[in-house]
Amino acid sequence: MIPSPNAIGESPKRPVSDVSGWVGLSGLAGLIAWLMICRNWGVIGDALAVPGPHAPLAGPYAALLALLASGIPMVLVSILVDKVHLRASTGIDWSNPRPLRDVIDGAITKIAGLWATWALIAFIYCIGRWYWRGNYLFAMDMMRDAAPLLFVGAVPYVLWLDRVLVNPRDGAWHFGAMLIGREAWDRTMVLDHLRAWAVKGFFTAFMLSIVTLGFMDEVRADFVHIAANPVSIGTISTEFMFMLDVQIAMVGYLLTMKPLDAQIRTANPLLAAWVAALICYPPFIEMGSGSVLDYHQNTAEWSFWLQGYPALLWAWAVVLVVLTAIYAWATVAFGLRFSNLTYRGVLTNGPYAWTRHPAYLSKNAYWWLLTMPFLATTHSAVDALRNTVTLGLVSAVYYWRARTEEAHLLGADAKYRDYHAWMTAYGPITAPLARMGQWLAGRRR
Repeated sequence: MIPSPNAIGESPKRPVSDVSGWVGLSGLAGLIAWLMICRNWGVIGDALAVPGPHAPLAGPYAALLALLASGIPMVLVSILVDKVHLRASTGIDWSNPRPLRDVIDGAITKIAGLWATWALIAFIYCIGRWYWRGNYLFAMDMMRDAAPLLFVGAVPYVLWLDRVLVNPRDGAWHFGAMLIGREAWDRTMVLDHLRAWAVKGFFTAFMLSIVTLGFMDEVRADFVHIAANPVSIGTISTEFMFMLDVQIAMVGYLLTMKPLDAQIRTANPLLAAWVAALICYPPFIEMGSGSVLDYHQNTAEWSFWLQGYPALLWAWAVVLVVLTAIYAWATVAFGLRFSNLTYRGVLTNGPYAWTRHPAYLSKNAYWWLLTMPFLATTHSAVDALRNTVTLGLVSAVYYWRARTEEAHLLGADAKYRDYHAWMTAYGPITAPLARMGQWLAGRRR
């Protein structure tokens, strides 16, 4: 239902976001501070007489520490300022902890479910050939090292959390109960649990495989010697925005925790949603070189076509940086809650006050302006047409993703239904597009 203006003609207020803007901004500040420390470690090390090499910290472990630099501030703001741990949506009642003896049986069942889930994910990693080559090797090394801590740490964590959960019998418990076979279990809860961990297992491995690369490049970037080159400045600046996106998103995948109200409440149950999302990521990606949706054949990027026009190069670079900044902002706004194919609360502020899908809109606009598929280096109209249509199909995939995500969230939360209706009626970008769609639909009748 579309909300109506109030009595004095003003539009109704947009639904309040489940994530405050300060969460993501604190993570962004921590990440940038750590990046500056890494870039200037030579000077800092000299000043503090720290033992060891005094060179920029451009290795993969410095990039992993960036996750702490962004994650810790977001956790602190979430707890100390937003007090998310006190929300009813966590499913936690801190005021009435149960005795340990009352929860230990259920906790054992839940731990069995968690351990079995992680063993299943490890088995899939083992048989997935793509996980053992290229950048994925780093991700596998990190997970191998973390696995003992994860398995052992699950015991005290579950025992502690089950004492305060209103309903300790979550999806992990039902999966454990199914495996043990001693108590009744709910098939729906088991499927929800497996879907949620499928998302986390798939995307955590992918994100770990790329999270170090962009950060290391930004530590090494030499801004001084390229300051007069719009192409180089534009490239490094857009890579910086993508680095922000990956770092904050990685924190979101790692901290799916109920005490932070950042748990996966439901994973998308629609097969179409999974197909639309997975074809955008390896090993299923269809946009790569030689794949079905490869739109780069006989193309050259913007700098090739605009060379010799310095003013236009600078303007184009600025637009590309702005678009990637919006894309990064859309991830930063999630704070601790970013992940694909999941519902983890409703986001209505930041760029989501303008459109329901700022990341998809900005990313696709960036690709069109970056690649300019309607121009071909072969000067072939067929190549230009083929690439233009193919990139149009890529954009259509993201429209498909948006619609399947909306279908999931509309069924999951009344607040999202209110937000969806508000954006349709009053969103600065969404509302005009919705009216245009209604007008076109009316013209077809």
